[in-house]
Amino acid sequence: MRAPADPAARQSYALLLDSVPESTRWSFRERMLGPLEEYDRTRQAELVHTLEVFLACSGSWSRSASRLHVHVNTLRYRIRRIEDLTGRDLGTLEDRVDFFLALRATRPASTL
Repeated sequence: MRAPADPAARQSYALLLDSVPESTRWSFRERMLGPLEEYDRTRQAELVHTLEVFLACSGSWSRSASRLHVHVNTLRYRIRRIEDLTGRDLGTLEDRVDFFLALRATRPASTL
């Protein structure tokens, strides 16, 4: 039987982010999410929200589409648009981790 996980251990990324200077975190977030935020601002496309949901669903197309209340083809289009705008590949763990960290880089610790 596994011992209950330490709550601090489950949010180890929060500890990591807390150790990075705020200006560096904002710069990282801007590099990763800036193109998406600009696209969302000008087109009300909800790409950042789509990305958050996709990552929260561990990349599951059906669960993500269901949570977003869109057809899976719409989700596929949005993910392709995210990849095109950022030059990243959401099929890779490395890019998923980068996006995950960018989405949390500037949130207050209490919301992580």
